[in-house]
Amino acid sequence: MGHFIELTAADGCAVSAYLALPSGTAKAAIVVLQEIFGVNSHIQAVTDRFAVQGYLAIAPAMFERVTPGVNLGYLPDDMNAGMDLKSAATNLPSPGVMQDIQAAIDYAAQQTGGKVGVIGFCWGGLLTWQSACTLNGISAATPYYGGGMTEPPEVARQPRCPVLAHFGEKDHYIPMDGVHTFAAAHPKVTVHTYDADHGFNCDQRGSYNQPAADLARERTLAFFAEKLV
Repeated sequence: MGHFIELTAADGCAVSAYLALPSGTAKAAIVVLQEIFGVNSHIQAVTDRFAVQGYLAIAPAMFERVTPGVNLGYLPDDMNAGMDLKSAATNLPSPGVMQDIQAAIDYAAQQTGGKVGVIGFCWGGLLTWQSACTLNGISAATPYYGGGMTEPPEVARQPRCPVLAHFGEKDHYIPMDGVHTFAAAHPKVTVHTYDADHGFNCDQRGSYNQPAADLARERTLAFFAEKLV
């Protein structure tokens, strides 16, 4: 349904992005931030589904600055490769990949003339939270099981837009005591937890949990409809 385009970040870096367009006029735009596996078939499918809902949806490739064209699966070797890529991207000089997200936000706003939301999964969930706290032009943000979001430096951040966060109660990467601390520190952030593991939204992972994924998607669509349209 979608296709790849090239964005240009503020420092002139070219960034690939998967763009999916609705059948009619876009009612708003959503930036989709990947897991550590690149803009793979799952992230492309998530982006396509938002286009079906009437949004311009775009998923910037967050590893372009370290390794272009990353498209991994979910086997152990893919996990190890993704973790290495994430470390390399995280260690880039500031502002690093945040300027690539800003480029996607700016592009989406220019194309639609409307509001922009951001959604991300795993590492993309953390980037979504950081975007909500530091970037411009975001009207709503939805991080899914953002690894690192519940660490003290992230809890100390303050969002600039409404945030809806999803966490799995069985997530061994994100203990629930950290989720409770995060929720207590941010009473204006809507936090939902599910009887599910990390990655519960991804139907290509063993941790996929359809009831949790369906409920989180229903809540996310309602949230974006309220904040963006």
